[in-house]
Order: sequence, then structure tokens, then C-alpha cells
Amino acid sequence: MGALETISENSCFGGTQGIYRHESTEIGLPMRFAVYRPAQADDGPVPVLFYLSGLTCTEENFTIKAGAQRLAAEYGFLIVAPDTSPRETGIPGEGDDWAFGTGAGFYLDATAEPWSRHYRMESYIVSELPDLIAANFAVNRDRMGVFGHSMGGHGALSLALKNPGLFKSVSAFAPMNTLMGCEPGVNALTGYLGQDREAWRQYDVVDLIESGHRCPSILVDQGTVDEFLPNLQPAKLQQACEAAGQPLELNMREGYDHSYWFVQTFMADHFRHHAAALCA
Repeated sequence: MGALETISENSCFGGTQGIYRHESTEIGLPMRFAVYRPAQADDGPVPVLFYLSGLTCTEENFTIKAGAQRLAAEYGFLIVAPDTSPRETGIPGEGDDWAFGTGAGFYLDATAEPWSRHYRMESYIVSELPDLIAANFAVNRDRMGVFGHSMGGHGALSLALKNPGLFKSVSAFAPMNTLMGCEPGVNALTGYLGQDREAWRQYDVVDLIESGHRCPSILVDQGTVDEFLPNLQPAKLQQACEAAGQPLELNMREGYDHSYWFVQTFMADHFRHHAAALCA
């Protein structure tokens, strides 16, 4: 698992915002992540929220732009924001496409060469990172939630659906709801998993729900003027949840786009959603 290297730590709303690096066994390379540690962690274990960012992002986008630290301090949540992919793997062309490779790990475990060696973001998020956080910070492993934005929204929903009981709460901002139903998703699934469409199904949120997977009640916020709306397809998520009896609150936010201005506007709603499950 390796020791943590501290990149930076800054006081923020009575707690500490840090950036850290470690040698990942799942990824086989150094990985960076951000942690906001609230003051309440000085007195004992606190709930932990994992935030999964979208395409092209690093661990810094959420940390700087989302305005989450004030809310985390209020609720006493430790917030973990990992990077979105391995970096500098040496794979030819890994940085050529903004929607595939560097910055675009899609929170899955690649099986196709040459990506399968390092692109293991699902196992990293589900297995390695929670263990690392628990070993180094005062958190309650029985009170973990997950949320994310765009590609990270897909990650949050799919990982919660595939790992029942691991995450006690889940939400998403403008998630990619059906990777098999949009061009960027199909390109990613083909590149990371090959041509086996059966293997693709385990990373498609709508398909997971339709095939019987369930998770805690989902909160989704989606902007109505989001430029990526044709790829996100929130209506398909709503239809799948209604047919399956999966609890979902889908809010279509009039006039909002895909940016972090949208994310920070509704961040407080998501903290209330997670607090209802993690602080009960």
C-alpha cells in the first residue's frame, strides 16, 4: 500500500485541506488524491465521502472549484477526491484524446492491452483507496458515501450499484448514465475492454439497474442547458429506476450547464442527502 507523501496541507474552515501521493499497488504507479479533514476528526472517526471527478480533471478540480470544504466542516465529513486516471504510464498516445487515456479512467478495470496493466481505477477506488484512507485518517468505514460529476457521476452510480453495502449513500451531478448509449462511452468501453459487449454491461448504469443491481436512494442534479446532455441521457436513468423500483430523485435544473458553477450551486443539497444516510 505504501506510505503517504504530503504534497501540501492548508488550514481551511477549521480543518485541513491536503494533497497526497502514494505508490499504488492496483495502478502500479504513483497516484495523487486530495483529502479534506474536518476538525471533528481530531476527536474520533468521522464519515467519509469519496468524490469522483469528470473527464480531463485531476484531484484539484473539485478541491478548488466545488466549494465543498465549508459544508464538510459543518457536517464533519472527511472528503476524498482521487485523480481520474493513472499518469505517465508510458503507453503511446495515452494523452492524445481528452475522452480516453490520461484524465479519462472511467472508473473501470481495463482488460485490453496495453491499458490493463495500469488502468485499474475501479479496484483502486473500491479496494485500495478506502484501505489507505482508513489507515491514515480517522474515518468510520461503516459510513462511506460516494458522489461524482459527469464521468465521475457514472463512476459513483456504477460502483455503488456493483458494491452493495460498501457505500451507504450515493449522488451525482450530470452523470453519464449509459456508456453503451453514447459515443464517448462506447469509445472508452471498446478501448479499455475490447469488443465484448457483455463485459461492457458491468459499467453501464442503466443496464446495471435493469439487470437487478440496487443501491441506496440516488440523488441526481442535471442542468437543462448542459452541452453534453445528449451523451448523459438522464431520461433513461429515470425510466430504468422507475421500472425497477430503484429510488431516485432527479432534479432538472433550469438554465444550468455542465460547469463547476452548476456543481457548487447544488453542493449543499448533496451534503444534506449524504448526511441523512451517514449521520442517522
